Amino acid sequence: MSEQTLVFIKPDGVKRGLVGEVISRFERKGLVLNECRHMMMTSELSDAHYAEHIERPFYPGLKEFILSGPIVVMVLEGERAISVVRTMIGSTDSAEAAPGTIRGDLSLSKGENIIHASDSPESAKREIANFFG
Repeated sequence: MSEQTLVFIKPDGVKRGLVGEVISRFERKGLVLNECRHMMMTSELSDAHYAEHIERPFYPGLKEFILSGPIVVMVLEGERAISVVRTMIGSTDSAEAAPGTIRGDLSLSKGENIIHASDSPESAKREIANFFG
C-alpha cells in the first residue's frame, strides 16, 4: 500500500551539504520524491509542527536550532513509506543510531540530528498539510 510521509533535512544537514546524500538514499531505496522545497522555517510553523513539544523544557532550544538556517522539506511516497523512512533515518540519538542509517552515518549529536520524518499516518497528514497546504 503506497503512502506519503513528510521528511525534512534540518539546518545542520543543509549547512553540512548533506541534502544530495540524504535524498539519494531515499531515491535508491525506491521512494518517490513528490514535493521538495528549500525554505526557512518560521516561528509559527515551528510551533505548529512541534505543537506537542511547546511546553517541554527543551523546546526553546529546539526552536532556536530549527530557525537557525534553511531546511529542505519534502514529501516522499512509496509502499510503507513512513516505516521505511523511519528505519532508514535511525534513532534520534546519533550515539544509538545503527551504522547504515542516516543518523548513524552522518549525525553528530542528539540535538543536531540532520533529519525529521513523520512517525505515523496521522502525523504525516498533519505535517504535509502544514508545509504544503
